[in-house]
Amino acid sequence: MSTSANTLYGSPKREISVILPVLNEEKYLADSVNSILSQNFIGAIEVILAVGPSQDETMKIAKSLEAKDPRVVVVENPTGKTAAGLNLAIAKTRYSIIVRVDGHSQIPIDYCETAFQILEQTGAVNVGGIMAAEGISLFERSVARAMRSPLGVGASRFHTGGGAGESDTVYLGCFRKEALLAVGGFDERFTRAQDWELNFRLRESGGTVYFDPRLKVTYRPRSTIKALAKQYFEYGRWRRVVSRRYKGSINYRYLAPPFTVVATSLSILLGTLISPILFVPALVYSVFILGASTIIGKSLGEILCLPTILLTMHISWGLGFLTSPKSLAPAVTLHP
Repeated sequence: MSTSANTLYGSPKREISVILPVLNEEKYLADSVNSILSQNFIGAIEVILAVGPSQDETMKIAKSLEAKDPRVVVVENPTGKTAAGLNLAIAKTRYSIIVRVDGHSQIPIDYCETAFQILEQTGAVNVGGIMAAEGISLFERSVARAMRSPLGVGASRFHTGGGAGESDTVYLGCFRKEALLAVGGFDERFTRAQDWELNFRLRESGGTVYFDPRLKVTYRPRSTIKALAKQYFEYGRWRRVVSRRYKGSINYRYLAPPFTVVATSLSILLGTLISPILFVPALVYSVFILGASTIIGKSLGEILCLPTILLTMHISWGLGFLTSPKSLAPAVTLHP
């Protein structure tokens, strides 16, 4: 494991800045911030909220939190874009360790202390853990099951868990600020996949990105099929942008959804036009979806919801990847 970060940046001070890009999060923002302010971290902590032009009471709630606790600072993010908000928040931070949290996420009480210790012990420039999806409604719970299963999202450790060790990416992250600034911060051209893209640059610059399953962040899944489809379509199209920029960064896990879309579509088309035997690939995929739903689901309701959810996730991601235009990420100047 690399110790280059400790050699270059020294041992971190016990000071943490937590940054949150926030947009339309009135439902979860107060709980998210309170989970940060109640941390058992031994040291100084501040919370920077980069609030976009929300259509609900998010800014009002953010300002109320700022008024109640001097550790909370609100900055405006005029574009509402995640990467831009993160960079604006970073610019306001005072401390040398930066923890990223989302406005709809909650971190356990020992998250910051555990992340700090792992960062110090491993010499990594970024450490992170599991995107612990948890739903409230039946639909959300079913989406959460799919997001935490290899049958739904592949074998990414930050989705499904696994042993601690170096990783290509992690969920959210606890960063050394110096390393973050040295690579130019978050790339504001990326609407999605900005975490993966940043972690790639951190690793290319000689830093270690480290996964530890003890770091779990509660994530609230999308609550409708339409929102889920849009989310996974964007995941697919922006992952294609990353693969174009960084040759060799793609693997079979990312190619599975677009391959499924192409193979299934051809199977249905050729089965209709030429011979019913050509329906076999589509039928095999249908059996996989039904079998996966039975394995993943923990109740009858979840088992009934999961076929639609899995199809939406797989097909939307695949279509996004296949239709991603080369003009999606025009050149801009990065600013931390």
